[in-house]
Order: sequence, then structure tokens, then C-alpha cells
Amino acid sequence: MTATKKLSENILSQVSGGTATETADDSRFLNVLLQGKPGQCDRYGTFRIRIQDHEVEIERAWKAAGVDATISSGDLLFEGFPNKYRVNGITVTQEQARQHAMKVIGRQLKVSDWKW
Repeated sequence: MTATKKLSENILSQVSGGTATETADDSRFLNVLLQGKPGQCDRYGTFRIRIQDHEVEIERAWKAAGVDATISSGDLLFEGFPNKYRVNGITVTQEQARQHAMKVIGRQLKVSDWKW
């Protein structure tokens, strides 16, 4: 029997993206953060991320917010590779990318502001 261990928020914040769910969250976050600004992307759910190609759109939105991102969310059959986020050439976590993007845009969001 294997014990299940719950990961702390600190550990979870260091996990890179790469699943369709995490890429969908990127689209939702960037949609609200960049509302009315150049580079804004649409909001997508996990299913649409898996069946349609929105990676370039989401990468452009991250770029508009000061983050270089490589999005690889996979397709209907296969998970993608971990998303990569870079700020000034330095690899950062997804959460660090969000914090940097909010600072660049000058708008602070709570998770409840974009994850609905």
C-alpha cells in the first residue's frame, strides 16, 4: 500500500506547467491581466487547449507581459512537455512568471480574479 502525500503550496508553485489544465490557466490569467491591452489572448478550457492549437497565442500574450514562454500543452492523446517560463533569460516557475507579469502590467490579481 502506497501512502499519499499532499504537496505544500510552496512545492506546487515550483512545478512547471505543461498539462492542458495549466495551459488553460495561463490563458485565463493572461486574458484578465491583459484586458484591453495589446497581446491579450482568449480564455480557454482544458478541452479546447487539447483539441485546438493555442500555444502561439498564449506565448505572445506572455511576451506582452514581459515573460518569454514556451508552451507545450500536448493534444487529445498525449500530454505536452513542461511549459518553460523565462524572465530576462532566467528560467522561473509558472507562479514567478505570473508575479513578474503582474508587475510589468501594473495590475495585481488574486486567483479568484481570473480562475472562474
